[in-house]
Amino acid sequence: MFMLSGVLLATAPFWRAARERAPVEDSFPGWPTSFEGRTLRELPLSEREERFGAGFPGRIGRFTDGQRELILRWVAAPTRQLHPAADCFRGLGYSTSPPAFWREADGSAWHRFTASRGEVRLTVREAILEGTAGRWTEVSQWYWEALLGQTRGPWWAITVAEHGK
Repeated sequence: MFMLSGVLLATAPFWRAARERAPVEDSFPGWPTSFEGRTLRELPLSEREERFGAGFPGRIGRFTDGQRELILRWVAAPTRQLHPAADCFRGLGYSTSPPAFWREADGSAWHRFTASRGEVRLTVREAILEGTAGRWTEVSQWYWEALLGQTRGPWWAITVAEHGK
């Protein structure tokens, strides 16, 4: 009986997180119109992105600023469907360098890697943001903190891909 009680208590945070889901449509603030001082133009999602987005607890958008491509994901609830961008690139046939922690000149932290396929070489960086209060460079760390209620969201997952940088 003691063992069963311990297991139930140890897993209690997961029950709460599974029950508490934010209404996705009610709180979506809309897509940003700019990123890092550059105007964004929305691009259509691919068929694969559309299928993936059908079960995603939030919204997925694809954008360009004329030089870079961005995938923005607005996430309303903790989910395993939010995974590292390197996994997506490998799934699309790219080879990737090991992701590394990286800081922009403004001090913002990112996870960054290189993705290559044939002649195409991309520098990709990603981060997950909760307003100005939280920033994660690793999806796994964000997921567990979100699942355990240490961050409330909603969150923005930002992936930026640049050619040949």
